[in-house]
Amino acid sequence: MLPRWKSVSPRPTAAEWAAVVRTAGRRVADFSAARWRDWSRVRKSPELWLGLKQGVLVGAAAATLFLPPAGLARLPSSEATRFVVPAGESLVSATPAVLEAAAPRAADFQDVEPAAAVRDLANWVAASNDNRAGHQRLPFAVLDKLGARVYVFDAQAQLIGASLVLLGSASGDDTPPGVGDKKLSEILSHERITPAGRFVSEPGRDDVGNDVVWVDYDSALAMHRVQVIDPAEKRFERIATPYVHDKRISNGCINVPIAFYDAVVKPALGRTRAVVYILPEVKRFNEVFPQARARPESLHEGVKTAAL
Repeated sequence: MLPRWKSVSPRPTAAEWAAVVRTAGRRVADFSAARWRDWSRVRKSPELWLGLKQGVLVGAAAATLFLPPAGLARLPSSEATRFVVPAGESLVSATPAVLEAAAPRAADFQDVEPAAAVRDLANWVAASNDNRAGHQRLPFAVLDKLGARVYVFDAQAQLIGASLVLLGSASGDDTPPGVGDKKLSEILSHERITPAGRFVSEPGRDDVGNDVVWVDYDSALAMHRVQVIDPAEKRFERIATPYVHDKRISNGCINVPIAFYDAVVKPALGRTRAVVYILPEVKRFNEVFPQARARPESLHEGVKTAAL
């Protein structure tokens, strides 16, 4: 049995076809040189007439085999590339942004190793474009309350920076009713909660003129530089330690180191609208972010541990 790729009657090679064409050409040339004055003799000679016709046919057959069809030789290689674009788009109308969006995206944490829930949420934001407002992606931040750490990303889900932060002294994931209308002295200890959820933030100023990032203006939830509210709280000392249990001291706002605010928060979140995602500490991950896909280990990270 012959291999499947072989033929019982192999086709002539390119060299053989070239020899046939050359032979036919020489026969035509020899005939033309010797007989051009006596065309009537050619027509009366069946052998010469047959040779001429065979030479023409062989030349035409060789051209068909070895020359590409019209237009194919001019086809640029780039036009043969296949692109997968979203439904409703065509390759002609698709812009580079559309082609980029057709590919799966993930958040780039550089060399930082976040908690599983942080990575899963950031990856979901990047893949789903949940940080998009209209046709524009916004910078975003992910706050891990259990780890007392915030991660700030640009609009393309590239990590800009991460830092330990100070959070509300009370545990919980829901905003206490009416807390945004109270003075600081009126906020009860169990109301000093940093709530969980998705917030569209905007830059602004507090009541004394300091620039802040309003995470939720109605509830007076802001991200701002660490500052002294009560000297006994030792906020500057607390934010400098690596221990999570030192970070629960604020009235609910997110306090970040001054240098981190000026270098990362203000350029990324303090000049435009952004999206702030705050992970839960009491509720389950999928209770707060039901559309985000998370690994099984992430679903339990929202449960507050005894250490906190």
